[in-house]
Amino acid sequence: MARIVVVGSVNADLVARVARHPRPGETVLGVDLAVLPGGKGANQAVAAARLGSDVALVGAVGDDAFAPVALSGLAAAGVDTTAVARVPGPTGIALVTVSDDGENAIVVVPGANGSVSPTTVGEHGPALAAAGVVVLQCELPRATVEAAARAARGRVLLNLAPAVALDPDVVRLADPLVVNEHEARGALEVLGAEHPSRPATGRTADDAAVASALVAAGVRSVVLTLGARGALVALQGRDGVEHVQAPRVTAVDTTGAGDAFVGALTHRLAAGDRLLDAVRFANRVGAFAATSVGAQPSYPSAGDTLPGTDA
Repeated sequence: MARIVVVGSVNADLVARVARHPRPGETVLGVDLAVLPGGKGANQAVAAARLGSDVALVGAVGDDAFAPVALSGLAAAGVDTTAVARVPGPTGIALVTVSDDGENAIVVVPGANGSVSPTTVGEHGPALAAAGVVVLQCELPRATVEAAARAARGRVLLNLAPAVALDPDVVRLADPLVVNEHEARGALEVLGAEHPSRPATGRTADDAAVASALVAAGVRSVVLTLGARGALVALQGRDGVEHVQAPRVTAVDTTGAGDAFVGALTHRLAAGDRLLDAVRFANRVGAFAATSVGAQPSYPSAGDTLPGTDA
């Protein structure tokens, strides 16, 4: 199995459970508060490592009390954190509220993640060049994400989350580009492509048209995630868009479920799976992660039973 190198954020998640999310200007009482390891980069690294992949992470934490929490999930999963710097100042923080229906609202304060620079990428250039898959998200500075994509010599998985106006040539390096419905439209704008007109056939058909437009704009492959509806897969040189259904589960907390999906997708791609097969597996892992509280604590290990029947 090829080595995975994730260049991404490392946070501590402050997770408050609420009956419902507050409206603007409103205060609601929380049920409880937990401090958990998080950050999109760390989450995706942990998800892949817990499934059995060889994973290293390039990132940074601060020198505050949240740093040990932020690193704890990585250590437990066996992620190589040699390239995670300890810098003066605060660790990245995510303020998360989770409502009774499992939906979340998140505010991220980058903290030490802002110190991960193109210079950092250059320092770890040989590791990036040797990786079978380099995984990127957008909770680091834009220039850092772009430098890491250009340093990769293997496959680049770019999760354009949150949606950032990256260099279009960097977006076209993605194989796959992983986006949700909103991020997909942002990617079209980055690539200077027109939004397809909305068909009358429904929401999934609309998303399929967007995925096709991204491929037509030069992206090698696209995985458009649809939450409980699964994911769409579009590839250059292949007609049509494949809809991969997700297994049905009762969602308890969707925090980090998308990162579990990306980590599982990366795990299977590093093992040599076809993209469509990797997405089928990733759907099951993402569904599993939504059935318990927190991001990293909810991720399955290699021996866990996943929902659904697809291999």
